[in-house]
Amino acid sequence: MVQLTVTPLSALVDEPVHIRITGLTPFQIVTLQASLKDEKENMFYSHAYYRANKVGEVDLEHDSALGGDYVGVHPMGLFWSLKPEKLSIRLLKRDVMNSPFQVQIKLCDLMSPLGNQATSISKVSLTLERWYVAPGVTRIQVEEGHLRGALFLPSGEGPFPGVIDLFGGSGGLFEHRSSLLASRGFASLALAYWGYKDLPSQLQKIDLEYFEEASNFLLRHPKIFGPGIGVIATSKGAEIALSMAVHLKQVTATILINGPTSIYGFPHVYRGHTYQPIPYSIQFLSTNALGFIEFHGIYKEIGVEASQSFLPIEKADGHFLFIVGEDDKNTNSKEQANKATEWLKRHGKNNWTLLSYSGAGHLIEPPYSPLCWASKNPNVYTPLHWGGEVIAHAAAQEHSWKEIQKFLRKHLIPMVTSQL
Repeated sequence: MVQLTVTPLSALVDEPVHIRITGLTPFQIVTLQASLKDEKENMFYSHAYYRANKVGEVDLEHDSALGGDYVGVHPMGLFWSLKPEKLSIRLLKRDVMNSPFQVQIKLCDLMSPLGNQATSISKVSLTLERWYVAPGVTRIQVEEGHLRGALFLPSGEGPFPGVIDLFGGSGGLFEHRSSLLASRGFASLALAYWGYKDLPSQLQKIDLEYFEEASNFLLRHPKIFGPGIGVIATSKGAEIALSMAVHLKQVTATILINGPTSIYGFPHVYRGHTYQPIPYSIQFLSTNALGFIEFHGIYKEIGVEASQSFLPIEKADGHFLFIVGEDDKNTNSKEQANKATEWLKRHGKNNWTLLSYSGAGHLIEPPYSPLCWASKNPNVYTPLHWGGEVIAHAAAQEHSWKEIQKFLRKHLIPMVTSQL
C-alpha cells in the first residue's frame, strides 16, 4: 500500500519537514504537489516529479526531483517554490497568533500539462500546519505614547535580548518575522512607522525621536536585556536602522537587509537637526519585459548631494550585519553595502559582516518562504519586480536566518560566543 509520511505535521515555518513515500512500484515516476490558501483566499501551488528507487521508495532528503518547479535534491523545495495562482501576490501571514498556514501535500500519478489532459489522480494526501509562533510566545499590542506596533515575548521569565523589527515602502505593520524571532528567544517589537492606525498615511519624513522612543520602550521592559538592543530591517527600514545606529547609543547590533546607506527621498529629523536626502533619480526608473517596475536604478547618486546625504556610519559604536541579494531589482543593495563597508574600513572599523548572495532578490524572508518575484504595492500603479532566482533565493534565506540569530546572540547577550 502506498504511504505518504511528513514529519512533523505541525511545525514553525522556519523548520524543515521530512517527506517520504513508500509502497510504490520500483522506479515508478510520481508527482508531488503542494498547495496553500492564504488569508485572502489566494491559492499557491508547487509540484515536482520523482522516481522511486528499486524498493519503491522516495525520500526527499536524499532523492532528486527530475523536474517540475525545481530540479535536484531539495527536501523543502515544495514549500519555497510555491507560486501564486494569480500573478503578483505576496504570501504574507497577518494573523500570526491564532492560526497556521495549512499546506496540503498530494501524491499523484505522473501528470502532464500538455494538451490540457489532466491525468493527475491523487493517491494520498496530508495537510501540514506551518506556524509563525511557538507555544508560550505572547503578543502585546503596543499603543504607548506615539508608538504603534506589536511586542512579541518568548516563553519564560527572561531576560531576553530585545530587537526592533522594521519593514519599508509598503507601510503598515508586518509581524511574521517578529513572531518567529520571539519563537527563537528574542523579544521583538514589530514597529510600524507609517500607514498604520493613526500614524501618517504617507511617508514625508523620518523622525528619529519616534525610533528612540521605541528603543527606550524596549529597554524599560523588565524582561529585556540591556544596555543595548538590536534592529533588523528591510529596504527603507534598513535606511532608518542605519540612521538609528548612528544617532542612538541604545542600538548596538544592526541587521540591514537590502537597504540604502544614504538618506533617500525623505529627510531624517532628530533633536532639531534635519538631515537632507538625495532626491530619487526617477529618470533611471525601469520596467522589465512584463511591465513590472524596477526601482534599483533610482538610487544612483548624482552630484554633491550624494556625499552630504551619506550616513556617517563610522560614528556608530555597534556592529553591523549587511545582507545583500545580488539579484535585487528594487535597491542597488550590493553597491550600497560595498560602499558602506569600504567607508568603515577607511575609518579603521571592523565592526561589520557582509553576507552577499548570488541569485537572491530583494525580499529575503525567513527560510522556506516562497520567493516573491513581484507583487503589488498600494502606493505604486503597477507591480514591483523584486528579483531573485528560486533555488538561490531559498538558499540565501535559509543561511541568512541562521546568521541573523547568531549575530543577535553574539552582540546582545552577555558572554555568548559566536559559536552559539
